[in-house]
Amino acid sequence: MSQPIGPGASRRSRYYANIPLYLILTLVTFFIFDLYWNYRQMVACNELLGRSEFSWTTWILLSILTCGIYHLFYQYKMGAAINEIQHQRGLLVMDGLPVLSVVSALLGFGVLADCIHQHEINKIDA
Repeated sequence: MSQPIGPGASRRSRYYANIPLYLILTLVTFFIFDLYWNYRQMVACNELLGRSEFSWTTWILLSILTCGIYHLFYQYKMGAAINEIQHQRGLLVMDGLPVLSVVSALLGFGVLADCIHQHEINKIDA
């Protein structure tokens, strides 16, 4: 079994993250830690999907160049990727996750989408 990655990682799962800890680190660092958190979620989804669906550098550059519009697309894609992984593994699929992710980002609560994504990733790789 491979070693867990990142702060608060548990020995029980490679992609597990302690959501309250990551949320506190995100708030204390004025959302700088959230960049790392998104990177970890991209790595997890890429590995769980078995393909290179997400690129951190593409995400950050296009999000900046489009004044955040690409981030909304990314939120939708991340939710859809998590749903695809859940379906592939025969797990309960959280219908509406892609739309919920976009709506929370539109309302200024993108970190809420990160929490929900992480919760679903934690359940996938439990």
